[in-house]
Amino acid sequence: MKKLFSILVFLVATGLFSSLFAQNVLDGLYPKEHVENRRPIPYVHIREADVLWAKKVWRIIDLREKINLPMYYPTTQMDERMSLIDLLLYGIQYEGLTAYSTKTEDEFQVPMSLDQVLREMGAVSDTQQIRNADTGLYEDKIVEGEVRSYQVKQILLKEIWFFDRNYSRMDVRIIGLCPLREYVKEDAGENGTVIRQQVFWVYFPEARPLLARHEVFNPKNDAQRRTFDDIFIKRFFGSYIYRESNVYNNRQIENYTAGMEAMLESERIKNEIFTLEHDMWEF
Repeated sequence: MKKLFSILVFLVATGLFSSLFAQNVLDGLYPKEHVENRRPIPYVHIREADVLWAKKVWRIIDLREKINLPMYYPTTQMDERMSLIDLLLYGIQYEGLTAYSTKTEDEFQVPMSLDQVLREMGAVSDTQQIRNADTGLYEDKIVEGEVRSYQVKQILLKEIWFFDRNYSRMDVRIIGLCPLREYVKEDAGENGTVIRQQVFWVYFPEARPLLARHEVFNPKNDAQRRTFDDIFIKRFFGSYIYRESNVYNNRQIENYTAGMEAMLESERIKNEIFTLEHDMWEF
């Protein structure tokens, strides 16, 4: 009896007893195994001879739009979910996902290290003047930087639309994703300057296995949640075109027009792709 009592005291003291009970706590109806074991559906093979027409376009996904909120939230990991930018950073840090520098635009030529990615996200140490409460004097103090994922409010998307005569349909393939960080840089004056910065590019086909294993919030059914791969492949997001391939160094729409004309130009490019598919058919 004394020996049994001693064993129980030892388990409580080391925390093993409480951990055994913690393993029986299930925050749900069942252990979720379907999503974490999912694999992305492979693309259909495309022959060069079957592509009659192709057009490369770039889009902006504003994460503040209602339809895109599942990619922006949660800002901190909860309920086995994380935001899109947190998932990409997790993949870069732990699963070998390659991040490419934005200095070569979106050509996926220069890989970035984890330290470079964190630096682009603003997680760098900085020396600031901190007031000493005892002496009243300002002293230099090193402040450790942190990743502020909530600053990523837009995602740049590079994709190619093409008409495949083998299947007689217009299709699209996403090539890459780029988080767009927006933050306020403190100036000497009272008001700071808003900075919009491209952080890094990710090759989408490489990221698909990671995106397919993480779910996003479904407002209509918690038991049938989509994955990030579902959102992109099934086009469950809102976006607008800000650039298309052109002879002028692939210039952006804002380089030659602005305001309402820029919105109309974006719609013109979208309708041009839509109309072209209909023009491929004869009735």
